[in-house]
Amino acid sequence: MNDILVLGGTQFFGKRLVEKLLLEGKKVTIATRGLTKDPFGDKVERLIIDRENIKSQRAAFSGRKWDVVYDQSCFSPQEAKATAEALDGKVAHYIFTSSMAVYDFGTLHKEGDFKPEQFSFTYRPRNAYKGYEGYQEAKRAGEAVLFDYPGFQSSSARFPIVIGTDDYTNRLKFHVEKIRNGQPIGIHEPEARYSFILSDEAADFLYRVGETGLTGALNPGSEGDISLSEFLSKIEEITGNSNR
Repeated sequence: MNDILVLGGTQFFGKRLVEKLLLEGKKVTIATRGLTKDPFGDKVERLIIDRENIKSQRAAFSGRKWDVVYDQSCFSPQEAKATAEALDGKVAHYIFTSSMAVYDFGTLHKEGDFKPEQFSFTYRPRNAYKGYEGYQEAKRAGEAVLFDYPGFQSSSARFPIVIGTDDYTNRLKFHVEKIRNGQPIGIHEPEARYSFILSDEAADFLYRVGETGLTGALNPGSEGDISLSEFLSKIEEITGNSNR
């Protein structure tokens, strides 16, 4: 792969992905709403698109072709469909940043535990998908759209919880600060188990999927998993505080 389109790529591990691509000498175009500044200067080309407006995407992608597209910004099947149609004939390999949320809660999931080709859904905009269940449905439906689309080869990277010093959501920091300050944390399922991956590892994984041409559903992540209860105990041990 040489010519790369990244949908998003201005925050968190999407930014790390662009940095990796540039480091490897790839020609990179990023397509965003243009609202978030990026640090790439003249090293990348920029396109302005609205994921919920197919006309804006068709206009931005007109007359262009890429070897690989990385989709970091899709949060509804409606967006997946619009972008797939706008990129029809313009890209060979579509890599979708999905989520472990496509699976029901549990441990040691295999890729075949969720089959997007068997998932029934309704096309709705992103603001119709609320909370965790909405996010779960949106990612499931996004995969279903892309794997069914005949215009390109598709991959979905079903990431677990991505953490790193560059995580703008501060998910890990939130729990650390709560425990450090002796404040309560509301948890409904303390024995639910989760897996993690570092942001630089997530970016490297995406890069390797594009470079190797690997298709289908993929489960990246660090080895093993941990329950919320164990996770909080580790934070308490490191900080020397406990509020349980």
